[in-house]
Amino acid sequence: MQIVVLQPGYLPWLGFFDQMYKSDVFVIYDDVQFDKHGWRNRNRIKTAQGIQWLTIPVLTKGREKPLINEVLINNHSDWRKAHFGSIKQNYSRAPFFSTYINVFEEIYAKEWEYLIDVNMAFVHALMDKLQLDREILFSSKLDVPETKTHRLVNICVKFGATDYLTGDAAEDYIDESLFIEKNIRLHYHYYNHPNYSQMYGEFVPFLSVIDLLFNEGPRSLEILTNK
Repeated sequence: MQIVVLQPGYLPWLGFFDQMYKSDVFVIYDDVQFDKHGWRNRNRIKTAQGIQWLTIPVLTKGREKPLINEVLINNHSDWRKAHFGSIKQNYSRAPFFSTYINVFEEIYAKEWEYLIDVNMAFVHALMDKLQLDREILFSSKLDVPETKTHRLVNICVKFGATDYLTGDAAEDYIDESLFIEKNIRLHYHYYNHPNYSQMYGEFVPFLSVIDLLFNEGPRSLEILTNK
């Protein structure tokens, strides 16, 4: 049994869903510290002018080290209208625009208070369109003690996992010896990013998965999992 534990992201990239695909148990790590300059509240799309960031404004000033599931959205600006407008404008000529645009329209039409809620709404919607079926668990609901690597190991032990898959960036900080002690095999996700049909010139990798979905439609899961 292989476990994946990932922090949630906004309109996540292909590698997020590839790790989900490779998991038997998938855990959203929602009760760790929010990183201001990470991928929790932003991602990238491709436009005729180049890469464009879509960033959800959040309220962190004066809030000391909030957890991911505590972060509030700053709704003083109409970011939902702006993001939806950017997606419509830049993907309106994509082959599968009409197939999926209603998903974004429905989610952006709602008012959101917490960042985690809008992120997970998109994750579930994108899973559905990718035809990727996995149960999602939340670390905040698992009652697993400890922090850092100890906690990841304890999550594996809780589910009787034999394998743990993590991003390759974790090599810089993860304590591999703790997995060895529990006879859990540790794997790094060296993602082999695929090329796919893409608008606006030369191929650009590491965008939100929505770029793949609008361009490749039903083939998206097959492409992102390199099958």
